Amino acid sequence: MNIFGIGLPEMALIMILALLVFGPKKLPEIGRSLGKAIRGFQEASKEFETEFKKEAERLEKVVTEPMKATLEPPEQKALNSTVEPPADGITTAEVIEETNQPQQS
Repeated sequence: MNIFGIGLPEMALIMILALLVFGPKKLPEIGRSLGKAIRGFQEASKEFETEFKKEAERLEKVVTEPMKATLEPPEQKALNSTVEPPADGITTAEVIEETNQPQQS
């Protein structure tokens, strides 16, 4: 019998020392609490393992599915052919001429 690398003689020595330190009344209580802790750890471990497997399967499914792409129809931009001149009377051509002229200082 080999538990955690501890053989039968070492296990017996540990049990005798625990019996001497904690006493016969406290030892069963410590054993129960230790058993509950180990059981809780096992349940948490199993839950983590199932969640990990679910996530791995979901990622595998996403990776293996072909990518679905759809094209959006191009936007129809209407050009307004009737452009009103600005209220101050300056035309677009005059603005272009002013920007192209070198600045005089």
